[in-house]
Amino acid sequence: MSDLALLISGLVVLALVSYIGGTAAYRGIASRARGRASDAGSPGPRGRIDPGVERRAERKARELLRSVVDADDWEMYRDLGFIRVVGRMSDPDQRGYCYLIYPHKPIVAYLPGSDSLLSEYCVEFPDQGDTKFGPRLPDSDDVIAKWMMIKADEERLIRGANMHLPGRQVDPQQVRRDLVRLREWDRARAARTSRGPASIGSTAAESP
Repeated sequence: MSDLALLISGLVVLALVSYIGGTAAYRGIASRARGRASDAGSPGPRGRIDPGVERRAERKARELLRSVVDADDWEMYRDLGFIRVVGRMSDPDQRGYCYLIYPHKPIVAYLPGSDSLLSEYCVEFPDQGDTKFGPRLPDSDDVIAKWMMIKADEERLIRGANMHLPGRQVDPQQVRRDLVRLREWDRARAARTSRGPASIGSTAAESP
């Protein structure tokens, strides 16, 4: 268990170092772009950011996400636009729960099988280099920050988040449609790999 804890800690530290390096250039470019827009008298508090800068930042963030998460999680995000994470604080006498991580949306907790939505956890990871004007983090950076926090210290993340009932910010019907898509994705992946259910979440989802 200690070796596993060290491995996880090392992964988190490595990802954090990569994350800081990966977003520093974006913050600097965005800040200079805002400065040029302000000098030119561009309206609005945020000025204008070159869309190409944002696209390059997102591409870099996706590369980082792919290098940190496992293959299943990366392909899930690539194909569906979100990542499922199995909760580790489940009551052992009850069926476990899972989270859906969306970019720039609350984390949604649900029960596989019944698709019952439990709660929304609103957490934000603002770009600290642009606290007054700057753009939010690229989508994939936001996803990896949530993924890392759940993996490293799920209890702390949930304790510090603003918890709301389902439907406060994320459309419950959209979540349920996403869960249907997720089950179909799990089945298709399992069929391709011929190695059974693709994850714990899919196994629970197909239980009677």
